[in-house]
Amino acid sequence: MTQETATPVIEVEGLVKKFGDKTVVDQFDINVPKGAIYGFLGPNGSGKTTTIRMLCGLLTPDAGSGRCLGYDILRQSDNIKEHVGYMTQKFSLYEDLTIRENLDFMARMYRVPDRKQKVDKALEELGLANRSHQQAGELSGGWKQRLALAACLLHGPDLLLLDEPTAGVDPKARRDFWDEIRRLSDAGVTVLVSTHYMDEAIQCDNIAYIAYGKKLIDGPARKIPEMVGLNTWRVEGPDLANLAADLEGSDGIEQVARFGSALHISGMDAKKLDNAVNPFRKDKRYTWTSKPAGLEEVFIHLMSGSTDNFAEKKAA
Repeated sequence: MTQETATPVIEVEGLVKKFGDKTVVDQFDINVPKGAIYGFLGPNGSGKTTTIRMLCGLLTPDAGSGRCLGYDILRQSDNIKEHVGYMTQKFSLYEDLTIRENLDFMARMYRVPDRKQKVDKALEELGLANRSHQQAGELSGGWKQRLALAACLLHGPDLLLLDEPTAGVDPKARRDFWDEIRRLSDAGVTVLVSTHYMDEAIQCDNIAYIAYGKKLIDGPARKIPEMVGLNTWRVEGPDLANLAADLEGSDGIEQVARFGSALHISGMDAKKLDNAVNPFRKDKRYTWTSKPAGLEEVFIHLMSGSTDNFAEKKAA
C-alpha cells in the first residue's frame, strides 16, 4: 500500500488554539500518511510545538477536530499517548540518573514487558551501551539526543513526534540522527518532525510551511517549489552586496537572498524576472545561472508575506 492510498495516521482540520487574546494556531489542517517523514518548517513562535502537543493529546484544541492513529484527538487523548513517542525540544529526562536508569524508568512508565531486554536492545541500537552508566547530565547534546530518542522508542510507538530534535547538536550527530529516522520510517513508523534546517527539510517526504499560527502550504517536498511557482537566478562574482542593492526593488524581482558565495534572485513572473536581470548579465564579472527555486528560497518568499501574530498592532 502506498503512502497516497494508506489510511492517514494523522488527519485533522480546523485546529485552533488561543492563549489569552492571541491565536497561536489558526485553522490548521494536516494529513499525514503512514510511514511518512513529515516536516514542520517555520520560525520560532509559529505554533509548531503547540500543534504537536494538540496532535498527541497533551493540549486540547479550542476548535477543530480530527484523528491521530485512529483515535479522536478530543475524546481519546489517553489512547493516543500510549502509541506515540514524543521528543521535546528541551531535554526532559533526569540528568542525575544514568542512561540505563533513565531508560529503565521510562520502560516502567510505559509498562513495557520484558523491560530489561528492551532497555538492553535500546542501548545497543542507539549506540549507548558503552555509556550506559554515565549520568545524563554529563552527556553532550548529541548523546542526550540519542538518549531521548531511545526513550521515545522503548514502547514501540507507531508515531514519533520530534520537536526541533537536532537543535544545538553537531553536524555528524545530526546526520547520524537522520539515518536512524530514515531506518524507522522504512520500518513503518510515521515521523512528524519540526526543524529549522533546510538540509533536514529535504530529507522529509512531505513538508508543511507554518508561519505565526497559519499553514502557508503543504505537500510532497519535491513538489513544493513547483506548487509555489517561484523562479530563480543564481549569480556569482565580486561585490555581491552592491549588486544586491542595485537589484532589490526592480520590477519583477521579489526576493534577493545571499546563499554563501552567491546571490539568488527570485520572482513569480519568469518573463518580468528575466527582463529585470538581463541588463546586469552584460557585466562579464558575474556568472548567471537560471535554476529551479529550492525549499529555502520558497521559505523566504512565503515568510515575507506573513505577519507576526504576536506583533503589536500600530494605532490607526
